Amino acid sequence: MQGSVEEKPRQERLQAFLAHAGVASRRASEKIILDGRVSVNGTVITELGTKVGPGDKVFVDGKQVFAEETKRYVLLNKPVGYVCSMSDEKGRPVAADLLKDKYSERLYNVGRLDMFSCGLIIFTNDGDFAKVLSHPSAEIEKEYVVDTSLPLPRGLDADFERGLRVDGVFYKAKSARELNSHRMAVVLVEGKNREIRRVFESREASIKRLCRVRIGSININEMAPGESRDLEPFEVQELLGEATTHEF
Repeated sequence: MQGSVEEKPRQERLQAFLAHAGVASRRASEKIILDGRVSVNGTVITELGTKVGPGDKVFVDGKQVFAEETKRYVLLNKPVGYVCSMSDEKGRPVAADLLKDKYSERLYNVGRLDMFSCGLIIFTNDGDFAKVLSHPSAEIEKEYVVDTSLPLPRGLDADFERGLRVDGVFYKAKSARELNSHRMAVVLVEGKNREIRRVFESREASIKRLCRVRIGSININEMAPGESRDLEPFEVQELLGEATTHEF
């Protein structure tokens, strides 16, 4: 009779565990580990290759975290004045706090909107989903509506589409079109830090309001500022489909 082989407990890298626990994306979790904020079974861990299994006790900033069983995909219409981070050292309002009364899971934002911008942002506790959507090759379209205090500079839309360099950084919109003399719609697929603001500032076009109105196939529709909703399963699959049509 052939002897049975004892199955080893499933282990995974610590940063993957943190992502599955809804702490942060895998990349952000790596920094949390390197910063010495994570302990496993009472020992502070700073090695990214560390693996954990079902019996290990993992703490972040002194609080135990657990792998989430329910995956959440939440769309939020972020109001102006909220920052996109898990916490803020300056004590400013955090966008994730708008979801705490509705969701028990630890959710983190996929991508960012600056404090003075509003509009759509996705929160999740699915690290793999966040990794796919955040990958530079994903090229998921993000559409913004920009309102200016003064009339738009002539030719800014065409220049943004062709690409222009500001302080040594090259910026290029997938599309940019004037909606009226004070409003422009801009579609980005890469989205460098504060890209739209820097391009407009380079032409002395003061932005009065900047709002993200679309992520991929998902539109803001009638969502009020501060309102959130679960993404439908087909919406999650559409986003993954749009991202995974590119080489990784």
